[in-house]
Amino acid sequence: MRYLHTMVRVTDVDASMDFYCNKLGMKEMRRYESEAGRFTLIYLAARDDEGAAGSEKAPLLELTYNWDPENYTGGRSFGHLAYEVDDIYATCQHLMDNGVTINRPPRDGYMAFIKSPDGISIELLQKGKAKDKAEPWASMPNTGTW
Repeated sequence: MRYLHTMVRVTDVDASMDFYCNKLGMKEMRRYESEAGRFTLIYLAARDDEGAAGSEKAPLLELTYNWDPENYTGGRSFGHLAYEVDDIYATCQHLMDNGVTINRPPRDGYMAFIKSPDGISIELLQKGKAKDKAEPWASMPNTGTW
């Protein structure tokens, strides 16, 4: 058995692609559109998984966009996606600079949470051991839920 992907439903392809690709740094690996099924599937890979993803060996994130409007609920009940990052502080600063709310700041130098435009919780984990606690992160309060 081999893990293939996680699917999340999105309501706005442009906002989702901006978030996942431009802000989080993921890359679109392939796209499938079904006129008959009235949906679009977009498969994304994290930067460090790109090489393996091209050969279909890495985990991918599948964004599913249904052309006919639907209301989706329960982003929190889904759980979360998790990504390892090289520098938790630099990543969070980059996201904040690009308008992303840090819902759970990396006060411990190791873990942070953000949300996608569709309310999917995303956990960011520091690669290796935790970084030394640093401001403004150490005293930054939580915002909303994650």
